[in-house]
Amino acid sequence: MSFVSLFRKKNNKVLFTTPSHSQRFCICHKFRYWYRCDISETEAHNPELVLVNAEKRASSIYGTKYTKFLTNGSTSGIIAAVLSCVKSGENVLLWRNSHISHLNAVTLAGAKPVFYDLPQIQDWGIVGATSANLLEVFLKKINIKAVIITSPSYEGIVSDIEKIKKICEKYNSYLIVDEAHGALYPFSKRLPQSAVNIADFCIQSLHKTAGGINSTALLHSNSIDPTGALMMISTTSPSYPMLATIEANINYLNSAKGKNKIEKLIDDIIAVRKNSNCEFFGDDITKINIKKTSMSGYDLSEKLFNNFNIEDERTNEKSIMLLCGIGTDRKKLKKLEKALKLL
Repeated sequence: MSFVSLFRKKNNKVLFTTPSHSQRFCICHKFRYWYRCDISETEAHNPELVLVNAEKRASSIYGTKYTKFLTNGSTSGIIAAVLSCVKSGENVLLWRNSHISHLNAVTLAGAKPVFYDLPQIQDWGIVGATSANLLEVFLKKINIKAVIITSPSYEGIVSDIEKIKKICEKYNSYLIVDEAHGALYPFSKRLPQSAVNIADFCIQSLHKTAGGINSTALLHSNSIDPTGALMMISTTSPSYPMLATIEANINYLNSAKGKNKIEKLIDDIIAVRKNSNCEFFGDDITKINIKKTSMSGYDLSEKLFNNFNIEDERTNEKSIMLLCGIGTDRKKLKKLEKALKLL
C-alpha cells in the first residue's frame, strides 16, 4: 500500500484516539495548499525571521521565557531540554517506565539515569501520580541535576507540579515536565493546572489533544534558552507548512472561539458521564477512563469496537481509555453515550 492509497482508504470507525483532530477538524491549511507553503530559507521569504517572531508571540501567550516550535514531536523537546541543562556524567532522575525519549535524552547527554517506580492504581490498572515525597527520597541521597516527570499520564493522572518544583529547587535540580497530553491545560480553568509557568522545561504535543497534525509540539522554558540544544538535533531544513500550522494552532487555542470549543467539549463529556451506568476515573476529563464491573477492560474494548464501531486509545485488564481533544465533537460523544447505555 502506498501513502496516497492510505490517504484514500475510508475508515468508518469512531476514533477516540490520537491525532485529536480526528481527520476532520482543520485549524489551518487544507492539504492541497501544503506545497504552496513549502518554502526554503530565502531572503525573498525570510521565514526564519517569521519563525522568531511567531515563537515570541507564543511565549507571550503562554507567559514563558521561551517557547519553541517543534516539528519532530515532544521527543525532540525532551531531548533538547535534557541537553540544555545536563552535562556528561551528571545524574538524571526519571520514571522507569517513562516514554523512551526520556532515557534516550539522558543517553545522548552522556548522563546517568536514576530510576524511580510509581504505584499502580489497582482498581483501574493504571499508574498513579508522581509525588514530591517520592522524588525527595532520591534527591536527598544522590546529587541529581535534573528530574523528568510525566504529567499528565497517558490516562490523565496529574502530579502536583508546584510541590515537585519546590522540592527540586530545594536540591538545586532542574524540573522537566513531559506534558505531552496536556496541551489544552493552559486554555481552560476546568482542566488541570499546566506546568508551563512552573517547571524549568515543559513539553507539549499539539497533535495529541490540541488538534495539531502529527509530530507538532512545543518546548517551553522558564530558565535556559533551549535554542542551541535544538539546533544540535533538528534539521536545518524545517517544514514551514508544519511550523505555520503550529502558529495557527496556538492562535486558535488562545482565541475566544478556541476556548469556547474546549468548554463545549468538557460540557459534552460531562453529559456522557451523567447518562452512563459505567464508572469513570481520572484528573483530566478529556481522558475518558471507563470500566464496567460485569466485564474486563479487554472485553469492553472489543464490544465497543465490534458492536458500535468505537475505537479506544488504550486498554488494560481493568479499564479502557478513550482520548478526546479539540476535534472530538458532540456527534461522536453522543455515539459513545448511546453505546455505553446499551452495554
